[in-house]
Amino acid sequence: MSKRAKIILGIIAVLFVAVLIWLGKKNQKSIVTYETEKPFKTTIEKKAVATGKVIPLEEVALKPQISGIIDKIFVEEGAIVKTGDLIATVRVVPNIQSLNSANGQVKNAQLTFENAQVQFERNKKLFDRGVISRQDYENSQLNFNNAKQSLYNAKSDLDIIKRGTTAGLGKTANTNIRATTSGMIVEIPVKKGYQVIQSNNFNEGTTIATIADMTKMIFEGKVDESEVGKLVRGTNIQVSLGAIEGKKFPAKLNFIAPKGTEENGAVQFKIKADVTLDNQYFVRAGYSANADIVLEKKDSVLSIKESLLRFDKETEDPYVEVKKGEGDDAEFEKKTVKLGVSDGVNIEVLDGVTANDEIKIWNKASKDDKKEDK
Repeated sequence: MSKRAKIILGIIAVLFVAVLIWLGKKNQKSIVTYETEKPFKTTIEKKAVATGKVIPLEEVALKPQISGIIDKIFVEEGAIVKTGDLIATVRVVPNIQSLNSANGQVKNAQLTFENAQVQFERNKKLFDRGVISRQDYENSQLNFNNAKQSLYNAKSDLDIIKRGTTAGLGKTANTNIRATTSGMIVEIPVKKGYQVIQSNNFNEGTTIATIADMTKMIFEGKVDESEVGKLVRGTNIQVSLGAIEGKKFPAKLNFIAPKGTEENGAVQFKIKADVTLDNQYFVRAGYSANADIVLEKKDSVLSIKESLLRFDKETEDPYVEVKKGEGDDAEFEKKTVKLGVSDGVNIEVLDGVTANDEIKIWNKASKDDKKEDK
């Protein structure tokens, strides 16, 4: 064999050995070690979150007692008013049928009055001559007075139909819309020239203005049926407003609806809570809000992070893997745990692990292993 052939064979042998070594290292199974963490003591609160809004506790809608057209509005939204303050006036647009009927009643009352007047004057002369008795005279006088009053009433009714008021009504004129309570004007949904409908037994009527006491606000929201059974009236809650960041207003739960309503396939129950306001902030009616309601609270209990938990595929029992041994001989042992209250991040452990146990952090290898993988 020539020298050149020997050199070629030597090179091939070296390359072959190098490839075998490389393949061996590549196929060699690396030992992965996991990071661990110990159970800890903390306070866990299980909360329910109700979404809703804040609204005034007392809110009154002013409605007219007569149909017509808004003639003038004397206040603006945001104004503070007292009971009896004039809010707006209504100009009456007479109903043709009612106007015609009222005119007819006036004419009939006028005829009755004139007839009674003639009879009274005739009987008065006869009584003065002693022709008729006092009783006949007094009866004709009574008929005359009744006819006079009926004519006055008919004319007043005609005035009310025409103008919405009549002489002698004064402040009771129903064309004047006055505040029925003290507070802030939070809404005026009408303008000058708007047609309004009176409030009666058959119609709610047109709202001219809404007055509310802005110093007394309540939270009104809804909670899911899975949580409503754990709520208790009188519970202290915290209300966060979307318009006021970083501020929580204390409130007290005062109402839990006895009947739920179905929304998007889930049954929701209405709740209400009295909100304690802060003079530093002006809370407007209708602000969107969330209420944090503590359903269960435990102080200083042994806990772990929920991410450490796994569930048995067959029994569905929760378990963790606890480290046994040290160094290369360390292994992880499966431990079934009994759980308590959870806040969604941390969960109470009632049994199965101790404060000194080192629990595997799933999918988190040690830093040394990460470097070797690279």
